[in-house]
Amino acid sequence: MKSAVLHSPAFALSFDAARTWTREIGPGVMLCLLVTLAAVGLTTFEQDLFGRIWLEPLVLAILLGAGVRAVWTPDARFKAGVDFSAKTLLEVAVVLLGASVSAATLSSLGVGFVFGIFALVALAIVVGFGLARALGLTPRMALLVACGNAICGNSAIAAVAPVIDADGEEVAASIAFTAVLGVVVVLTLPLLGGLMSMNGLQYGALAGLTVYAVPQVLAASAPFGAAAIQTGTVVKLVRVLMLGPVVLALSLIFRRRGADAASPGLHRLLPWFILGFLAMIGLRSFDLIPQGLLAPTAAASGLLTIVAMAALGLQTDIRAVARAGRRTAAAVCLSLAALILLALALIRLLGL
Repeated sequence: MKSAVLHSPAFALSFDAARTWTREIGPGVMLCLLVTLAAVGLTTFEQDLFGRIWLEPLVLAILLGAGVRAVWTPDARFKAGVDFSAKTLLEVAVVLLGASVSAATLSSLGVGFVFGIFALVALAIVVGFGLARALGLTPRMALLVACGNAICGNSAIAAVAPVIDADGEEVAASIAFTAVLGVVVVLTLPLLGGLMSMNGLQYGALAGLTVYAVPQVLAASAPFGAAAIQTGTVVKLVRVLMLGPVVLALSLIFRRRGADAASPGLHRLLPWFILGFLAMIGLRSFDLIPQGLLAPTAAASGLLTIVAMAALGLQTDIRAVARAGRRTAAAVCLSLAALILLALALIRLLGL
């Protein structure tokens, strides 16, 4: 019976498909792993030389990846694997991270904080839109910049663009600068947290309220420990939930797009990895994950995140900043600065 299965046409097709897929993503994944190994090696060097780690492997992976991209653009052979590492491996890392978060962590935020996050996103969109319009950006470009900064960077831009009829040039310009600035935020936000002597809870909230993507929150929060990572991830997920209502509201404003306008954003309201993350939180809260698996799961999540950050660096073209245009650059930077100020005000208001 076993031999018959192994020699069946269906098995042969599945095996060939798996082999082809592995061959396509293999070079890119290996490149990301090489950058990851270099980042981990540099971290060990830091520890030996200075007696402490100044730059976490997550941050070093981004820097090394971006450095490689600055001097050498990986050709088409590496694209599928780098994209797979930056997206799929990163999403798996977020799901596994859910095993380290319990219902107690969620309840620690409080109802007031959740409503505060919703209010902050709405206000950040209004302020960002106003700043972008004052700098002369078109209404659609201003909305892309405002929503990208306030919610989740490129994902928000991609979801909002078809709803408001943004053209390809507007989308490309806003995404190009947001991608680079997202990396800059990950690298510099810990410095701000250190200067302000924030604890893990405060800094995690700041990272969750300001960093663009869910996985980037892991990199930005890592220097402040597990409490910052857990808080930042949960806060960020609450912030991401605003994408659906925002897209729906914009689709109603731009009614000429019709009922189909809402669909591009609604299916992004709860991506699979967020559902997986929440499911893992539920399993952890009901003690359905064996204690012996918690440490390996956390280690796997950390390793996959470093690989994903290496891929993110390899995808980051620093020269894209120059191509995005001065007004777009100014609008993104100013609206991000406004978001950080609003986040600090919310943290102070809630007395975290």
